[in-house]
Amino acid sequence: MATQTALYDLHRDKDARMVDFHGWQMPLHYGSQLQEHLAVRRSVGLFDISHMNIVDITGNDARAFLSYLLANDVAKLQQPGQAQYSLMLTPQGTVIDDLIVYYLIDNKYRLILNAACRDKDNVWLSQQSSAFSVTIQSRNDLCLLSLQGPDYLDVLQPILPATQLSLIQKLRPFECIETDTLFLANTGYTGECGIEIALAADAARQLWQTLIDNGVQSVGLGARDTLRLEAGMNLYGQEMDEDTSPFAANLGWTVAFAPEDRPFIGRASAFLARTQHQQQLVGLILRDKGIMRQGMTVSFEQEADGLITSGSYSPMLECSIALARAPKQVGDEAWLDLHGKHIAVEVTTPAFVRHGRILASVLSRKKVST
Repeated sequence: MATQTALYDLHRDKDARMVDFHGWQMPLHYGSQLQEHLAVRRSVGLFDISHMNIVDITGNDARAFLSYLLANDVAKLQQPGQAQYSLMLTPQGTVIDDLIVYYLIDNKYRLILNAACRDKDNVWLSQQSSAFSVTIQSRNDLCLLSLQGPDYLDVLQPILPATQLSLIQKLRPFECIETDTLFLANTGYTGECGIEIALAADAARQLWQTLIDNGVQSVGLGARDTLRLEAGMNLYGQEMDEDTSPFAANLGWTVAFAPEDRPFIGRASAFLARTQHQQQLVGLILRDKGIMRQGMTVSFEQEADGLITSGSYSPMLECSIALARAPKQVGDEAWLDLHGKHIAVEVTTPAFVRHGRILASVLSRKKVST
């Protein structure tokens, strides 16, 4: 039987369409995925993401362990309250999972990892920590809410105490703070500004209901996926997996080879892949009727040498968009095999919308370069 978050009954009360998502009963939508998507872009939307895997790493070797575990350099986090996007790599330099690491206080860090990778991630963390003096704690006691959209501060103002609101207002992107009752992070998965809040189950239910009663739109997994696709954000299992190097997924910027004496898992293989990879992610736009979907083939220079990793309808562009695996050098046009038809699609940068606006690179159809 699928696991339920602490907010399950509240989702059912709003007639959410519930689906099994990697062993979790989660809301797909609450009636209109389009309405939910546009609410986040234009005002604000509320997500229950309590299925995400929250793990605390504490102990004298916490930083040394994460320096070895992660492809990005956790030493870049100089002050408590800073956060960083990173990857866990296999020894072969492919992606186990992507995550955000938060520096809370000395010798204490928090990882938020994907729900789909929970079991294998927890086993990997345990295996790799054996030589370090650290404690690994899965925070199954916490719920995680995400409030995303340009109006997120406005809806919190009449709800939260002034002290908590002040803390949120001071957070810049990829900053966080932990109090006795809340974990607050200026992070998200939509391409909009927002706040993610981890708190105990009873407090989470109360905050969710209060926000809903104040007119905030609840948002399900369907709109979460189209929002991240418009923003050009990778999804584990589609844009990247254990057969994919970070460089083929346009995530080479997360692999920190400096300093040269920092050993991390997968370093040698990733170093070779940096110059040897032959693929990249590009964006595709289909102006004609039809929807691009994961698994469809794409031809570049008249050869069937590309594959769509994610595709859907874009409410902002009002047509279908996709991310696709492509050769390192491509032009600004490709051809899609859509139900047996050969249809031209535009090739653009692998991001379409940020902060409620279609990106200039999409509007101008710039040629993709690597």
